[in-house]
Amino acid sequence: MIKRTLFFGNPVYLSTKNKQLLITFPDKEKESRTIPIEDIGFVVLEDPQITITNRLLEKLTLNNVAIINCNEKHMPIGMVMPFNGNTEQNERVRIQLEASLPLKKNLWQQTIQAKIKNQAALLSERGVEVKNMHYWAKEVTSGDVLNHEARAAAYYWSTIFDVPNFTRGRKEEAPNNLLNYGYAILRAVCSRAIVATGLLPVLGIHHANKYNAYCLVDDIMEPYRPYVDMVVCYLLDNYDEVEELTTELKKELLSIPALDVVIDGKKSPLMNAMSRTTYSLYECYAGYSRKLLFPTY
Repeated sequence: MIKRTLFFGNPVYLSTKNKQLLITFPDKEKESRTIPIEDIGFVVLEDPQITITNRLLEKLTLNNVAIINCNEKHMPIGMVMPFNGNTEQNERVRIQLEASLPLKKNLWQQTIQAKIKNQAALLSERGVEVKNMHYWAKEVTSGDVLNHEARAAAYYWSTIFDVPNFTRGRKEEAPNNLLNYGYAILRAVCSRAIVATGLLPVLGIHHANKYNAYCLVDDIMEPYRPYVDMVVCYLLDNYDEVEELTTELKKELLSIPALDVVIDGKKSPLMNAMSRTTYSLYECYAGYSRKLLFPTY
C-alpha cells in the first residue's frame, strides 16, 4: 500500500479523533478535515505556527509515520521516529551488532556498485557518455578501498546538469537547494524502512561519523539518490526559476516516496522498494542471503 505524504505549509492545529488525523484551520469558516492515520507515511511540518498534540504524535509514531520538521528556511532539519518498529527488534539488533567486518565491506561493495550503475543510467538517459561509469562500477572492490565512488561522483556531478560551473554542496547555489530537500525526504523514507525492519539507523555498514545518528540510513540510501537527481533534472528542464523553493517545487519533490522504481524485476513505489532493500539487509546480516536488493534505474 502506498502511504500518503502530508505537507503543512500554513498555520494549522493538528490533533486526533477516532484514529484520524484532524486538521483544524485558524480560519473558522474553513471546514476541518480528517485523514485516516493508517494511510499516512510521512508528515512534513513547515510553518512555525503549526500546533500538534502529543496524543497525535503518539498515534503517528506508533503507526511508524515519519514526522519531519523544518527550519525558518523551510528546509527539513529533524525527524520523529519510533523506538521500537518491529516485534523482533531485540534479535535483529543483536544480529546487526554481530555483523562481521568482511560482511559489511561486501555489503558496501554491492551498495556502491548499485549507486554507480544507477548514476550511469540517469546520465545515459540524458545523453552523456557512461563507459567510464560502467568500468568504475565493475572495478569496485570489497569496501571500495580504491574509492571508485568518488571518481564516479566527480564525473557525475560535472555532467548531469546543464548548469555552468555547478558544484555539489549543501550550501552551494541552486539546484543544490532542490537536491538537499529531495535527499532529506529520501532520508526519511530510508529511516522509516530501517526502523520498521527492526534495525538501528545509527549503526552503519560504512559511514561511522560519531556525530551522525543516521549512519545506516546514509549507507542504504546511496543507490536511491539518482531518483532524487532525476526529479531535480525534471525541475530544471521544466521550470525557469529554481532559486527559491516554492510550494510547487516542493510538491514535486514530495512525490519522491511514491515514484515508480524497478526492484528485483518488478515495478514498485520507491517507499515499498526501500522496505525490500532494508529487509534484504537484515537477511544478509542473518545469513539467509548474500545479496542486497536495490532498484535498477
